[in-house]
Amino acid sequence: MNASGNGDTLASLKREINELIDELPELKHEKWILRSLSSLVRIAQSEIESLDWKILSAAVLDMEQGFEIFYPYRHVRKICIFGSARTSPKAPEYDMAVELARSMTQQGFMVLTGAGGGIMEAANLGAGAERSFGLNIKLPFEQFSNPYIEGDPKLIKFKYFFTRKLFFLRESDALAMFPGGFGTLDETFEGLTLAQTGKFGPAPVILIDHPGGDYWYDWQEFVRKQLLRRGLISQDDPSIYTITDSLAVAEAAIADFYQVYHSSRYVGDLFVMRLNCELSDEQVEYLNQDFQDILSRGRIEKSPALPKELGDETEHLPRLVFYFNQRDVGRLYLMIAAINKMGQNLPGAFHPEQK
Repeated sequence: MNASGNGDTLASLKREINELIDELPELKHEKWILRSLSSLVRIAQSEIESLDWKILSAAVLDMEQGFEIFYPYRHVRKICIFGSARTSPKAPEYDMAVELARSMTQQGFMVLTGAGGGIMEAANLGAGAERSFGLNIKLPFEQFSNPYIEGDPKLIKFKYFFTRKLFFLRESDALAMFPGGFGTLDETFEGLTLAQTGKFGPAPVILIDHPGGDYWYDWQEFVRKQLLRRGLISQDDPSIYTITDSLAVAEAAIADFYQVYHSSRYVGDLFVMRLNCELSDEQVEYLNQDFQDILSRGRIEKSPALPKELGDETEHLPRLVFYFNQRDVGRLYLMIAAINKMGQNLPGAFHPEQK
């Protein structure tokens, strides 16, 4: 671009920034826009390398396209299906991935994959283009876009793994892991790490193999022998995931997770658990007796939407609020399972796909 072109671009940018600043007090997300702009100004005034700016600008572009593509589908639950790009279409896991994706879309979910071959291809095939997302990344080998997502407007091509992983987990309401290599194990451990530390979910994590397969059972033996026995994870942390070689079990684990439990967030120090239907006082008392150990103080209480949640799209949902100790996540998953069993016959507990 010549000097005149650069000048035109700069002049246009100045106008846009000035207009944005003038409009800022009226914008819904003023606080976060101001914080983002302030960060960029501070970085621009500091001494950083050209490579740092390349990383920053590419990461922001990755996030920009991700936000734009996912926004229209923010109210639809999604399942992310991981697995090897090298899995043959003749392998039983391939057919299982096709069937799982098809079944989940019939239940109202959408499907995310890494857009490549193998298990990713199978999941996009089973879901169909209308219910599929593909989160691709440029690699020196293996990572082409499979024919079932190629050319679709919901195919996103990321530059960085970290921005790609951000959207995998940010957008997923369930994770399904089929056998795979280093990449699949990386995604599995990252999903579990973020679940264990409260940065993802709570959400179901399902580890699936073909009938009679031992991939995940061997993996679990390592977890038990090297992590659990050494005290490197909690005794209840395996409650975060489900291992199965049955699609029926996998599908039920996902559907059951959202029978009564809807979603959760923190409001200050309070953990707010939104429910699809209200529990009885007796059921809440049982939770207080059985899960007192996960509270840092106080009790589990029923509540309407808190003042900071007014105007939220989940405002109408009943809630449980409590001071979670943020340590016993495995026990929190067990509590969610108990809540879902309590509400199986209650009105409003029959559309787990609704987000």
